[in-house]
Amino acid sequence: MRIKEVIVVEGKDDTVAIKRAVNADTIETNGSAIGEDVIERVRLAQATRGVIILTDPDYPGERIRKIVAEKVPGCKHAFLPKEEAIAKRKNGLGIEHATPEAIRRALQDVKEEMKEYISEITWEDIVDAGLTGGEKASDRRMRLGKILKIGHTNGKQLFKRIQMFQISKEAFAEAMSQVLQEEKK
Repeated sequence: MRIKEVIVVEGKDDTVAIKRAVNADTIETNGSAIGEDVIERVRLAQATRGVIILTDPDYPGERIRKIVAEKVPGCKHAFLPKEEAIAKRKNGLGIEHATPEAIRRALQDVKEEMKEYISEITWEDIVDAGLTGGEKASDRRMRLGKILKIGHTNGKQLFKRIQMFQISKEAFAEAMSQVLQEEKK
């Protein structure tokens, strides 16, 4: 599988994991202290080939995703579910621990950022679905993010991603139905 876009990852081990899974070029941020030289390379990659951000499904990874997306508009996003990024033999969480199949699935489900789109889904829909403030809210957001392939977030970030990735009211309703069915089991 050849990926045209350049994939932004956190470090060298992530690059190794990407290259085991697909034929692609990467840019490493080397952590969350992203230098202007890295941002310039990402800007150049975005202008010439496009960019996919694939960072670890944890707080630092989300922080890096946010910084890059703010400084380089129009990036695409790939998300790896936490359970597919957990180290098998030692403690650790990250892209470097994912199987090649999991990485390929994440890259096949790339989401494109659309800042000018206003979703049919309102903040009230998020609240009414029990995705904020309740004891089951975090678990519901995690499962919803996995079904919609937009990652696990807090309530406000979930709403922003639903807007950004143009999740339709129909897709949201179907995914919430699945989340609630799983809850009953």
